[in-house]
Amino acid sequence: MGKTYKYLIRFSSLLILLIVLVHCKKESLTPTPVVIKEATDVNKFIYNGLKDYYLWVDQIQNLNAPKFSVKDSLNAFLNIYTDPNKLFTDLLYKYKTVDKWSFIVDDSKIIDNWIQGISETMGFDFMLARIGASDNVFGFVRYVYKGSPAEKAGMKRGDLFMQVDDQQLTVANYQTLLFTKVTYKLTFAFVTNNVIYLNGKSATMTAIQMQENPIQLDTILNINNLKVGYLVYNGFTADFDLQLNDVFKRFKDAAIDKLVLDLRYNGGGSVQSAKYLASMIYGTATSKVFLKSMYNTGLQAAFVKEYGETSLIENFTDKIAKTATTAETPVNTVNMTKLYVITSDNTASASELLINGLKPYLQVFNVGINTAGKYVGSFTIKDWDANGNVNPSHKWAMQPIVVKIANSQGVSDYVDGLVPDFVIEEDIANLIPFGNQNETLLKVALNSIKGLPLSSFTLKSKELGLKKVFDSQDIRPFSKQMFINKFNRN
Repeated sequence: MGKTYKYLIRFSSLLILLIVLVHCKKESLTPTPVVIKEATDVNKFIYNGLKDYYLWVDQIQNLNAPKFSVKDSLNAFLNIYTDPNKLFTDLLYKYKTVDKWSFIVDDSKIIDNWIQGISETMGFDFMLARIGASDNVFGFVRYVYKGSPAEKAGMKRGDLFMQVDDQQLTVANYQTLLFTKVTYKLTFAFVTNNVIYLNGKSATMTAIQMQENPIQLDTILNINNLKVGYLVYNGFTADFDLQLNDVFKRFKDAAIDKLVLDLRYNGGGSVQSAKYLASMIYGTATSKVFLKSMYNTGLQAAFVKEYGETSLIENFTDKIAKTATTAETPVNTVNMTKLYVITSDNTASASELLINGLKPYLQVFNVGINTAGKYVGSFTIKDWDANGNVNPSHKWAMQPIVVKIANSQGVSDYVDGLVPDFVIEEDIANLIPFGNQNETLLKVALNSIKGLPLSSFTLKSKELGLKKVFDSQDIRPFSKQMFINKFNRN
């Protein structure tokens, strides 16, 4: 009996052990739930903003993936990205080839300043070039901002500079010398017999934050008993719409016969300002279409439902809308039937929209070289809630391409730019003052007005063998951009 009892005890113990082991095994086979961390507000803002507004949303698989309708799947995808900039660019359509313009910033104030034309600057526009195979670089001042440090230092269009802080500019050092200092000294030069020499003059400047006045020059030229209005306009900045309207009042009061609009350095800006300028040039025909907007399928349907079909159309206007500080103002128009526009590869976006939008209504002659080829626009997107309040947890904002713009005849997609009627390059080594009738591009326009044939020009820059190294237009804040604010909820 004692032996049997011992065996029973051992058997019972073994059985209990087996039961425990089997129970533990069953527990180990039960998967531990995976908890997906909530994505950051910034990453969710980027994803949802592009999904709702981006022009090319249908081309981006990750913005249309059905699996991302499940919250955990979307969070898992967004959590891959620790850098919001990388998430943003990965969700763009053929970034830097098709979409070369969408951008994002970590502080919305940067975009706000850009829209107003505010930046920290010395206040001069320039190009760098070198002669032949030399690594030495020389700067050519193309224009100076009104009221800028450069203007106060006496700089002017056509100035040539060789040194920064007594160091010769080269291909290797120009970025460090020109773009890493708040204060520097420029040493100027002159050209004799195709050789560049220091001229003993210099200017020391300190950059300031300032708003560029885009109205560089307005004047009236007397050409063969004709009054020719000439306007150099360098950006579609809404804060200067009324000042631009005053320019056209002077043109109107003087009863100008012809108009030359110089957009060679105009990289774009506000679509609304472009509409105002178009009305100042052509007329206040409020029933005629200036432009048509095309959004992604979902956004276009939403706009039509909310605002109607007319929300996709902008007509010419007879009034400049009131703002928080200005009253509604009648548009001054000169009712041109022919327009001469000076263009370059820096002529972009809203400038091209203006030219394209006017072509169905008057003769437009472009003088210069092909424009930049930007036919799409953007608006500012911030992290709004359902009530239009901005998320206080971050300051990120983005300016993605949201709209394609066509004229009244549906013409758009000028990806290679608008082709000039009179092909001529700016003579960068012979930059005489704006409004001088011998300035190369203006002279071509005026010769056409006079009925003279296009004559050949010997360009000093060609004689010198100048090779372009850098264009300051390329680093202007958000260069070659076009924005609308019609549906902007800021």
